[in-house]
Amino acid sequence: MEAQRDQRATKLRKTDSTASDFHFPPPSPAPADEFDEGSRHVVPPPSPASAAFRPQVEKGVKYIVVSGGVCSSLGKGVATSSIGALLRGHGFRVTAIKLDPYINIDAGLMSPYEHGEAPELDDGGETDLDLGNYERMMYLSLGRDNNLTTGKIYESVIKKEREGKYLGKTVQVVPHITGAIVEWINRVAQQSVDSSGLPPQICMIELGGTIGDIESMPFIEALRQLKFQLPENSLAWCHCSYIPNMSGQKTKPTQHSVKALLGLGVQPDMIICRCPDPVLEETRKKIANQCAIQSGRIISAHDVANLFHVPGMPGSGKNLRTLNDWEKFAKQVDQAEAAMPVTIAFVGKYNKGGGDAYQSVVAALNHAAVAEWIDATHLELPSKDARNYEELMRRAQEAEALLKAADGVFVPGGFGDRGVEGKARAASLAREWKKPYLGVCLGMQVALISFARDVLGIADATSEEFDSFKTSKNHVIIFMPEISKETMGANMRLGARYVEFTNPENSLASSLYGGQQRVMERHRHRYEFNIAYKERMESKGLIFSGQDETKERMDIIEMSTKDACGELSCVWKL
Repeated sequence: MEAQRDQRATKLRKTDSTASDFHFPPPSPAPADEFDEGSRHVVPPPSPASAAFRPQVEKGVKYIVVSGGVCSSLGKGVATSSIGALLRGHGFRVTAIKLDPYINIDAGLMSPYEHGEAPELDDGGETDLDLGNYERMMYLSLGRDNNLTTGKIYESVIKKEREGKYLGKTVQVVPHITGAIVEWINRVAQQSVDSSGLPPQICMIELGGTIGDIESMPFIEALRQLKFQLPENSLAWCHCSYIPNMSGQKTKPTQHSVKALLGLGVQPDMIICRCPDPVLEETRKKIANQCAIQSGRIISAHDVANLFHVPGMPGSGKNLRTLNDWEKFAKQVDQAEAAMPVTIAFVGKYNKGGGDAYQSVVAALNHAAVAEWIDATHLELPSKDARNYEELMRRAQEAEALLKAADGVFVPGGFGDRGVEGKARAASLAREWKKPYLGVCLGMQVALISFARDVLGIADATSEEFDSFKTSKNHVIIFMPEISKETMGANMRLGARYVEFTNPENSLASSLYGGQQRVMERHRHRYEFNIAYKERMESKGLIFSGQDETKERMDIIEMSTKDACGELSCVWKL
């Protein structure tokens, strides 16, 4: 049975006399024969020894690089997504690549506190959270290769060196690492990421980190080389900077940031100014004069009511015409935020340091008012012999009051046993109070654990993940047999998989998908429901409405509407 489980995982060359002008390819879909080998500029594959010095560059794609200066968290990911969304709206085929300077192979083993959420993609890739932004705003389906880290590139170069592919040459950052980066970008930029099946016309490249970081140097040098290997006007560089407002808008940080970029051999073609208020014309002219860039190419990225207004900002500067659909949707979001709020109690583990740890689920819940974040550990009832029992009990009562005041309860995923009892208690209280409950990944697991305890009367029901000393005889959640317990990285049930509805006509989950027989969703977990408890739970009203293609792994559970007000849990991630 184990051997059968989960086997699928799932031209322009136009130049212009003005070197500073960037020309887009035509937006209309090209016939398939325009993209055959006969119509492309074909470069013979280089020998392994010379590949680093002359990396093959595809010359039919245009590139837009987005970098950042002054400080981190300026919104480079939002800027990249917004530009891409504008181009997609104008008919261009767009892809996106995120360059991350950290040495990790991917973000799968990074703490959510450290680097935010690690979205999983259709091919099982665990990537930087910005790729989730790209997919949502540009409506793309990206893969693990769309996120290139220092760890990945060094791993590939060292592997080639060990295989003797450099023919005894001294392997160096320049040209071998930079050449490998250029080849990676060129290869990924050709891969179709939308429903057209055609190669992209424009590749958005976001450079992680801040200009001046030592970790980013190989990537900046590689991009500089890429620009001069391409035909003229094939790569545009957008630089994000910060304009503080201290008795007026200050341009010195931006001037120094652009100067640092110039020192690395790169002249930005556009500057996106992150600021609290719209950039004044006087400020714009000052930046244009000091940074040698036309004032019309300086974009104001000021504070707005919601992020869906951001794609319209370049259009407001007359660089591109605005998109009516984006403006309409942004206004709808404004109106929704002003309407009567729906309060969802978000019972999470990673509540410190902002919302990056749950970015995708917050985006999915953005139609509702996520008014209260509840730390799962606060819901845990303390033992009576606890040293600070009264304080812990008061904290638990306050968290319970917040939960009770909410219109619905959402419990997201997570790893480790911290806060698990609080999450299980949230599931129990939601069932008791008949509040709508949505549990995803760990949220489904704690719902099953609480159901076994409260309804089946199995007091020691738990998960193998939380019972390292084997004190319980009732593991409702068990370790997947095909997953290795020794290797951690990329060792889970990952990627897009089909979920089949057992009874679509009477399923709340199926109705939310328009009555479909099956859907494809992304997974990221090591544990599964123990089907030995399935019949007992079904006899008490629990509905296993979704399962995998083998019909051996339960993916969705529901509660009968007469027993609970729309309880729904699923094992995948939003």
